[in-house]
Amino acid sequence: MTSPLLTHRPFGIEHPYATSLDQRVPVRPLAGERCLLGVQADPAVTAVTVQWASLDADGARGPVTDLALEPRRADSADAAALAGGEGHLAAAQASSLGGDGGWAVLSPPVSEAAGHAYRFVGTVGDGVEETTEWFTVRPTTWVTDLPAGWSAGLSGGDGRVVDGSLEWLVSADGVHRARFALALAEGDHVVGFGERYDALDQAGRRLDSVVFEQYKSQGRHGRTYLPMPFAHVVSDDGSSWGFHVQTSRRTWYDVGAGDRSRLVVEVDLGGSPEESVTLAVHEGSPTEVLTAFLDDVGRAEELPSWVFRLWASGNEWNTQALVTERMDSHRDLDIPVGVIVIEAWSDEEGIMILRDARYRVREDGSPFSLGDFEIPADGAWPDPRAMVDDLHARGIKVVLWQIPLLKTAQSEDGLGEQVLAEGAAMVAGDHAVREADGRPYLNRGWWFPKSLMPDLSVQRTRDWWTAKRDYLVRDLDVDGFKTDGGEHAWGHDLQYADGRRGDEGNNLYPVHYARAFGDLLRQHGKAPITFSRSGFAGSQPHGLFWAGDEDSTWEAYRSSVVAGLSAASCGIVYWGWDLAGFSGPVPDPELYLRATAASAFMPVMQYHSEFNHHQPPLRDRTPWHVAEMTGDERVVPVFRRFAVLRERLVGYLAEQAARTVATDRPLMRPLFFDHASEPAVWEHPSQWSLGDDLLVRPVLEEGAVECAAWLPPGEWVDVWTGEARTVGAGGEVVTRHVPIDEVPVWCRASAWPVLQEVFADLP
Repeated sequence: MTSPLLTHRPFGIEHPYATSLDQRVPVRPLAGERCLLGVQADPAVTAVTVQWASLDADGARGPVTDLALEPRRADSADAAALAGGEGHLAAAQASSLGGDGGWAVLSPPVSEAAGHAYRFVGTVGDGVEETTEWFTVRPTTWVTDLPAGWSAGLSGGDGRVVDGSLEWLVSADGVHRARFALALAEGDHVVGFGERYDALDQAGRRLDSVVFEQYKSQGRHGRTYLPMPFAHVVSDDGSSWGFHVQTSRRTWYDVGAGDRSRLVVEVDLGGSPEESVTLAVHEGSPTEVLTAFLDDVGRAEELPSWVFRLWASGNEWNTQALVTERMDSHRDLDIPVGVIVIEAWSDEEGIMILRDARYRVREDGSPFSLGDFEIPADGAWPDPRAMVDDLHARGIKVVLWQIPLLKTAQSEDGLGEQVLAEGAAMVAGDHAVREADGRPYLNRGWWFPKSLMPDLSVQRTRDWWTAKRDYLVRDLDVDGFKTDGGEHAWGHDLQYADGRRGDEGNNLYPVHYARAFGDLLRQHGKAPITFSRSGFAGSQPHGLFWAGDEDSTWEAYRSSVVAGLSAASCGIVYWGWDLAGFSGPVPDPELYLRATAASAFMPVMQYHSEFNHHQPPLRDRTPWHVAEMTGDERVVPVFRRFAVLRERLVGYLAEQAARTVATDRPLMRPLFFDHASEPAVWEHPSQWSLGDDLLVRPVLEEGAVECAAWLPPGEWVDVWTGEARTVGAGGEVVTRHVPIDEVPVWCRASAWPVLQEVFADLP
């Protein structure tokens, strides 16, 4: 039995990229490898030892060796990587691994085939000892031939798998991973793996595929909210193919980093003696490859045209008066806006009840209606239905923030009675994700820590969870949900009601989450408008996406553009980002306006700002506030110019989105889709086609006066000057001046007669 004073979990908290003080590192050592044995101890513990013994084939322990542990703190590099810089979540992330109370020792080599047993003994007070249960660690080995009676295989591959490259990582328990190589030719470019921030072409890099909340600086760390085990391989001669590892478990990729002629794939498996991997290989053009992938995982559905209007939000817009005032300012400054996202509307305990509403507690956790609440006239939301009606009368849609977590007494003191009743009902009704031993899982991450998480893998819980929000659509008439979060499932052995274990189900959690809220909206005859940052293969059919949390820096701007293009390469149609970043002091005018210009030509255009405890100076990303904070009089008129242009583009974007859904050719289309044989597309990876007729070259360089762009062969018109240009075979690099109120965009000449009026007489 584990001592209450000593905690050891061989897998730790299962953070994908950092270790906790109570874990074994590595969890599955290779034969002959030593591992760090960690334990977290109560302050009353003054010394810790490990008792270590070899196991025989029958599982009996041999002679015991005592190993003394030394105190250990959380790795400072891990903590720094989690912090993500300045921001209201940074401190919580940095402290999530724990700081004090750690003890650790390096084990002897893990060499016995049957494994080794170990337990921790802590000394308390005058020689009193506390002892944990015995734990087992077994050595693993990469093999090409499995033990007799075991079966594991790789299906698919269609001749792309390198002969002799298939290996299996085995222990006495079973098969834990598969590893194989796909052949790469000299000059091959590899694009995909979901939303990636560091580079469009992943050739020469190493990465993995696991859903993870990297709070800011995603491009530096190579981590993503929205991974997919899928990629295109495009050769210099324009030929292409792609692959999809058909698994929801974690995968790893060495994309020619170790050996330029090989793309090495490693796949997590279930650990039994019978495991398998399915690899789908798709031949053809990039569009044909994408079509085959989307045939497997699903594709986007056409959404209403209003999603292409400007989206506006700020985390500190937390009253009806503030929401109305911000929208009044848009009106008074003639800056069109189509969608408002209200984040801070709820009590932020269960994210289902209006903040400061009064009501009778429902002990059974049954759903409320709007009429069940007494709304204070002097409160934050004195008349929420009137507010929504007013916004609708102005032509503005309303989206409310969500997170799939429920606070508990373990997570926070002073919680209201209702959220505690909701938690009790969740557990009693078997609606919670569970630990391997059946206990309800409590969020191991830093955001809403120790909260309960609904098991959205099955319809009964999706219905149960969304029924509590039904009144928001039925009675308040809101138009969508910002389905934030979704990355909170950590643990290989979590239990899901659909029968999956955590190693299979965790990556699918955000897919179920967006689906649940899309279905809620459909039930009321509304389009399934969900706005998510996390996802996996299978997220394509579920709403819109944004690139997650980022600082207001030029580096973040560049990495966000890459994220949009890589996501589009994997079938994400409706995508955007917090233009110019959402965290930190307001961006400088140049960054803000360059980002605005680029966002006007992305599938989703929106601005947003992070919570900053309402401290002055405010950090709103509204154009008038940026102008006020920076003293730059250009900000409002230039922002207005691009917002008006965006309004005029709505019809074109809706038409092109419908074409994308029908053909799978991305809406925000990397150049290699249409010009795979042109070497120049890889020299200009941040350009894109917006639909079939517009070519965009964002200004990504601070202080740029002019910039170079590559034009494909054909007839093109500069949308700002009307200058026509005929480009011959091989394309042409052109240089143009880039005043702050322009972004280089060219229109296909055949479409110019129709699109010309979109760009004419802008304010």
